[in-house]
Amino acid sequence: MANNKITGGELIAKALKKQGVEVVFGIVGIPVVEVAEAIISEGIRFVGFRNEQSLSYAASAYGYLTGRPGVCLVVSGPGVVHALAGVINAQVNCWPLLLIGGSSDTYQEGMGAFQELDQVTLCRPNTKYSARPPSISQIPNVLDKAIRISMYGRPGPVYIDLPADYIQGSVSLEVLNSLPTRSPDPPKSLADPNRINKAIELIVNAENPLIIVGKGAAYSRAEKELKEFVEKTNIPFLPTPMGKGVLPDSHPLCVSAARSKALANADVILLLGARLNWILSFGLPPKFNKSVKFIQIDILPEEHYNNSRINVALLGHLPLVISQINSSLPPNYKYPLTSNYFSSLKQKIDYNIKITNEKFRDNNIPMSYYRAFYEIKQKLPKEDVVFVSEGANTMDIARSIFDVQEPRCRLDAGTMATMGVGMGYAIAAKLYYPNKRVVAIVGDSAFGFSAMEIETAIRANIPLLIIIINNNGIYHGLDTKSYNETPTNNLPSTALLPDVRYDLIANAAGGKGYFIKTPQELSNALGEALKDDNKCIIINVMIQPGGKKKLEFAWMETTKPKL
Repeated sequence: MANNKITGGELIAKALKKQGVEVVFGIVGIPVVEVAEAIISEGIRFVGFRNEQSLSYAASAYGYLTGRPGVCLVVSGPGVVHALAGVINAQVNCWPLLLIGGSSDTYQEGMGAFQELDQVTLCRPNTKYSARPPSISQIPNVLDKAIRISMYGRPGPVYIDLPADYIQGSVSLEVLNSLPTRSPDPPKSLADPNRINKAIELIVNAENPLIIVGKGAAYSRAEKELKEFVEKTNIPFLPTPMGKGVLPDSHPLCVSAARSKALANADVILLLGARLNWILSFGLPPKFNKSVKFIQIDILPEEHYNNSRINVALLGHLPLVISQINSSLPPNYKYPLTSNYFSSLKQKIDYNIKITNEKFRDNNIPMSYYRAFYEIKQKLPKEDVVFVSEGANTMDIARSIFDVQEPRCRLDAGTMATMGVGMGYAIAAKLYYPNKRVVAIVGDSAFGFSAMEIETAIRANIPLLIIIINNNGIYHGLDTKSYNETPTNNLPSTALLPDVRYDLIANAAGGKGYFIKTPQELSNALGEALKDDNKCIIINVMIQPGGKKKLEFAWMETTKPKL
């Protein structure tokens, strides 16, 4: 600021500060360096990444955890293009995100300016709001509108375009007298009371009821109301991967270990912040009972009746709607845990746990997924752990192994099944949970998308524990002998270079790495790593490669659903 003037870069920084923004994820360059420096001057933490994809993933996860848009700052052209990965990830996951992109000077538009790109139009199809302020003085008002739109209704990403001449141009300091205050939290609404009564009628008359807890229940912070509902009714519940922890996985009514049986046999299902998409097999047979009745609570009316016929659609803020149900339940209603349905689920849980325990005892070297996960599970603390999980087999198997006891303490590839989110998510999680241990359990292929963000974490003094489950490939890899005996042009498309020392990346950047081949080495490394929460640590765990066996995916239907 000089001569009673303030630059556009300084104005956006002050507007962000007024909005309560505490962290900005970014990569600087022309024309946003001045914006980043102004942000730092305002006391906002700026975390400089190495790749726009990773920083946009971090911002999207931070938005999920905080309930307000995570903010990312990128350069023009390629910077915005690369950040679209996180924008679309936020759009599909329904998380609030604010992308701020620099752009070329307005007076050079159409002339072939440096990194010229119509970014507002580019971002519009994948955001709730995409705009360039009409003038420098209007930057704070457009920012305020974008933040509100990002949070209100179904959350999602927004984009603000900042041309270079806006950033470097200036306006009178008087503009600071009318800076919008922090955008209010979203309004909350109740559901139609008549529909509440219809939902309760279905619930109390159900023979095989089931609750599905989605990540929308985690985002809306519905844990208190849901706990009351479950303990009032005795209805078993099944969390989706990121719905884990809204109620503890250790809860006696959690039926995660009998997922398929619960879905196939339920006659009434209460969907809490969950969508009938691919993760839930679209709510269709054969995974679901063909006569199942759905009660769906969602904040977006357009989501109701999607893919499967919803019998009762409850529109509103999830914790409030569950409270309405709790208040209207018949006082003497309690689902009998002696029912054949619940007894059969418990039997299936016991059987599946027995099978898993047998897999834990696999003593082959290289280790199996299950043996590696067993060693990890034995060492990790039972509380104050945030799990970040990505990778195909790694994420899918880990989902059923590691219990989550607290809400919003598991982050994974989500609805978009995005690989490469691990490091960004882990950094965001540690910023939000400074007193919890953030543990990322990731596949070797998934880690490769964002491996250099280890340097980001170490530079920003953000300690993480990264455990790489390394099978030399995508889904399956080859052992060293098979890899070397296979001509390069005949290598499977899933093969990666065997025995890559990802652990040395941590050493090179000032952290610590371990290269692990046996269960005892893994146990010892974890014991040492967990004594130090001030360092970034990579534990590179070699497991069975899998070879050239046929690929199978747990999420794929073996029988096509009846459409």
